[in-house]
Amino acid sequence: MTTQATSRERLLEAASELFYRDGVSIGVDALCKAAGVSKKSMYQLFRSKDEVIAESLASRGPYYQATLLPSPDDDRPARARILAVFERQEEMAASGNYLGCPFVSTAVELKNPEHPGSVVARHFKQALTDFFRAELARTHAEDPGTLAVQLTMVFDGASARAVVRAQPLNGTGVRLAATLLDAAGVRDERLAAQAR
Repeated sequence: MTTQATSRERLLEAASELFYRDGVSIGVDALCKAAGVSKKSMYQLFRSKDEVIAESLASRGPYYQATLLPSPDDDRPARARILAVFERQEEMAASGNYLGCPFVSTAVELKNPEHPGSVVARHFKQALTDFFRAELARTHAEDPGTLAVQLTMVFDGASARAVVRAQPLNGTGVRLAATLLDAAGVRDERLAAQAR
């Protein structure tokens, strides 16, 4: 029982790393070798490679979100909390080992919206949009749903640019997000209060 749990954890960890770095087309043999687990054991733990893809993405998701999103006890204004996501993306892109958003990468590579991995990717991308929408609702923005989708598109576009250009974003994503917020009248509440 303990061995199976350990094998499962090793498989998910290896899959998460390999799929992010090399793509989901990597073979089962290479995955099992990296995890130090036999193919027989893998198929006892997972019904298919598709299930491994989905489970590894689901296990990576909360860590990725925690890295990007401000903590619930972060009491900065909504605008600052939203821009913090793009600032964190900047830091990740400048780290030298950023390969883009793992959810977008997986969904693009799979191409099938019904694949279990695509379903997981969509869930986590929706969570980012939901975060933006909740923050925007606090600002009484006119159309928080549309603006949240636009911010998610900025995030995904900046991720793609960082990968395609193989260079840091140099503030592009942060500035574009700030421009959207400015156009929607979403200001820093603290600065607005000081100006009154």
